[in-house]
Amino acid sequence: MAFVYQSLRKYGHVHRSEIEAGAQTITPSLANGLGLKRSWGVLISDVKPGGPAEAAGLKIGDIVLTADDRPVDTLPAFTGALYLHPVDQVLRLEVLRDGEKETLMIPVLQEKHAMDQLLDLADPENNLVPQLGVLAISIDDKVRAATGELRMPTGVIVLGRAATLLGPDVGLTTGDIIHAINSRPVDTIDNLRSALSSLKSGDAVALQVERQGKLQFVSFELD
Repeated sequence: MAFVYQSLRKYGHVHRSEIEAGAQTITPSLANGLGLKRSWGVLISDVKPGGPAEAAGLKIGDIVLTADDRPVDTLPAFTGALYLHPVDQVLRLEVLRDGEKETLMIPVLQEKHAMDQLLDLADPENNLVPQLGVLAISIDDKVRAATGELRMPTGVIVLGRAATLLGPDVGLTTGDIIHAINSRPVDTIDNLRSALSSLKSGDAVALQVERQGKLQFVSFELD
């Protein structure tokens, strides 16, 4: 249990380097419309005023060539470079601007997952739901203050998945709020575990879940 918990603490949420700029894939039509020098690659589409990218001189319309000396040919490559970048170092970004190469050194911010503060309230003994392969916490006043307004006032919030260590991925994701299981309301992690323990392998499970403000069902067969 402790191993699962530590793994989730370490790997459940990636603290992504953030430079407060947006990027998108260059298409031939976009290149033609903007008169770009290249019809492929990654274009800076947004630079947040007052952010580190603007301060370093990044501009809308810049074409990203490399990030930390890694070639950037696609949007996933750019996103990946940000994920891999150490948060305590500046990001070295090479861009193409008006046909000229420029090298920018951009300080990065650490983008934290909203669930991280709730993970501090959890422990492996009380908050692991092994049948679902997740770490979760009952919604109380403290949790409600961190999550903001919910569609329903009670439930259990998924802090992170540990499915790779515990079993199959049942389709839950970090931030999901479980409101009911097989039409039975869920208001604490204990009654969620109780409802699951009354089921046997092969039984159908239908969870009513709130995800990003929308209600939906997540269904699967219990292992």
